Amino acid sequence: MAQTAENVLADLKSGKYAPVYFLQGDEPYYIDLISNYIEKNALTEAEKGFNQMIMYGKDVAMNAVMTNARRFPMMAARQVVIVKEAQDIQDFGKEAGQKILEAYLNNPLVSTVLVFCYKYKKLDKRKAISKLIEKQTVTVTTKKLYDNQVPDWVMRFVKGKGYSINTKAAYMIADSVGNNLERITNEIDKLLINLPEKTEITGELVEKHIGISKEYNVFELQKALTMKDVLKANKIAVHFGANPKNNPLIPVIAMLFSFFSKLLLAHHSPNKSDAGLASVLKVNPFFVKDYKLGMRNYPMGKVIANIHYLKTADLQSKGVGIGTVNEEQILKELVFKLLH
Repeated sequence: MAQTAENVLADLKSGKYAPVYFLQGDEPYYIDLISNYIEKNALTEAEKGFNQMIMYGKDVAMNAVMTNARRFPMMAARQVVIVKEAQDIQDFGKEAGQKILEAYLNNPLVSTVLVFCYKYKKLDKRKAISKLIEKQTVTVTTKKLYDNQVPDWVMRFVKGKGYSINTKAAYMIADSVGNNLERITNEIDKLLINLPEKTEITGELVEKHIGISKEYNVFELQKALTMKDVLKANKIAVHFGANPKNNPLIPVIAMLFSFFSKLLLAHHSPNKSDAGLASVLKVNPFFVKDYKLGMRNYPMGKVIANIHYLKTADLQSKGVGIGTVNEEQILKELVFKLLH
């Protein structure tokens, strides 16, 4: 039966274990979260020696997995079999392997907790084995978050840790780390180590503990461009050029492209109220004032031209038609074109 990761974790924490879990999808964070919880908590430390088996897909065939799953526990109520990287099981995609799996799923051993960690892909729902898995197992299918969903996810995660975070700080984390939830949680955990309980995480704390320069970062560059602060924008571009490892060009271009693309949407929006723009742009109302300022400083025609400049710079950053031009030169030229 298909379930959400949150519901599965809630059941596990209440002591409810199913015979078979099938964890699949593009976002490995939840797959690891659930399988790690089972690995750490389904058995006591004394029980794990005889009753817990961790297998890796590339090393096993389906018959070996099922042989272990059919064992009875020794001096324990259950045994645990976890198959990591299950997408690499040697005969998973073959008829023989699927028949072995099918036979087990139709009659699973209730004293076994069998977990398949099928990462970075998902089964074809049209296939009979996929339909059987969804019917006979607790199935969780994970998806990568869209970029605009990440800040809200950050706020929920921080709240779950007993802290709070303001909107600006959540967006800074999302924009600097991206939508890789494992990286995000690692960065937040490192930050929280340095803070007393119930502290509110601010932009200043993010800058201090997640390694974002207070003056020279992509957020400040976007702000300088929004305000048409020529001096500051060029200072940041020079700093980025001198420190390319800490400020790679492609993510900078991606963030600026996102900003100007949203400006174009804002110009086209029939409802230019704060609430209307927040809905169209899918941003927190806190940031609408930045887009309104951007609309005043960049008419629609200039926004369209800037999107073209950003696409050209993106191609150049990937080596298309640049000759001997380096990243610093590409960025300086881009900033000049965006501003003028």
